[in-house]
Amino acid sequence: MELWLALLLILLGVIGGFVGGFFMARRYMMNYFKENPPIDERMISAMMAQMGQKPSAKKVKQIMQSMKMK
Repeated sequence: MELWLALLLILLGVIGGFVGGFFMARRYMMNYFKENPPIDERMISAMMAQMGQKPSAKKVKQIMQSMKMK
């Protein structure tokens, strides 16, 4: 096998791996976010209500801000 052909096949394999890995990772993340959506204000209000606290808009906004900082 000639050297240029071997290098070409290796290069094509690396490029194919990157492209395939990108699309597999993208599909995994889309499925993950579909099953586990990010937390929003409605979810925080529901959690506070379950804990016996009355969720005020000010408190919910504070919690959202503290979560965004992390």
